[in-house]
Amino acid sequence: MYRYLIEIEYIGTNYQGSQKQPQKMPNSCKEVDTIQGQLEKAISTLTKTKTKTIFSGRTDAGVHAKGQTAHFESEQELNPSKFINSLNGLLPKNISVKELRKVEKTFHAQKSAKARYYRYTIVNRRQRSAWDENCLLVRYPLNIDEMNKSLAYLRGVHDFTSFKKVRTSNPATICNMYEAKAIKNGDFVYIDFIADRFLYNMIRSIVGTLLLIQRKSLPPEVMKEILESRDKTKAGSTISPDGLTLIKVIYNDINGESI
Repeated sequence: MYRYLIEIEYIGTNYQGSQKQPQKMPNSCKEVDTIQGQLEKAISTLTKTKTKTIFSGRTDAGVHAKGQTAHFESEQELNPSKFINSLNGLLPKNISVKELRKVEKTFHAQKSAKARYYRYTIVNRRQRSAWDENCLLVRYPLNIDEMNKSLAYLRGVHDFTSFKKVRTSNPATICNMYEAKAIKNGDFVYIDFIADRFLYNMIRSIVGTLLLIQRKSLPPEVMKEILESRDKTKAGSTISPDGLTLIKVIYNDINGESI
């Protein structure tokens, strides 16, 4: 058996997340449409064998990716260039494969990852544009310096219970946040997060809290107070997934390349 690492990108708007789900669509016999489901169907078609993929982690419904990774095994040795071309011919236009690489049997897309890098994109202006795809429109002015002061409190090892969705099955709440910063480029504000792991809805809750602090002109220290409270009711709302993109999965050190 050969093990392969595959890197994919997708626009998640029309998908119910990356992870395959057992249930059917409401009032339908069709399966829930997911990134993993589409990828496994395409790989299985080409290899003529039912193939299971292991993703680096799940992305929620509506979340996008530029560098999601997964691994799978094949009894036949694959030609990466030809296989990628064939996969991209089978996959929907909102999903594409960037790279395919043979890896050691010990490699695991999820367990071998050292960190994940996400970006939340905001367009900060009074009116929307037809070209503003995959981002969140915020009409009131944002202060980048104050935003970065708030985000600085999130760096390091913390209990992120305040930003975790209530009643999730995974009890783990400790994350090591290597980077949290905001960057302004014209009308666009990019909020970057790099951590060893993220909790369910964590980034969207943090950005919602950051926008709450900005909208109400609260001091940056409020972020620290909410973080230390470990109380989800004190955080801002969990905002739209439209602006959230998984940029890359890091397998070396946190300053290294993703693959």
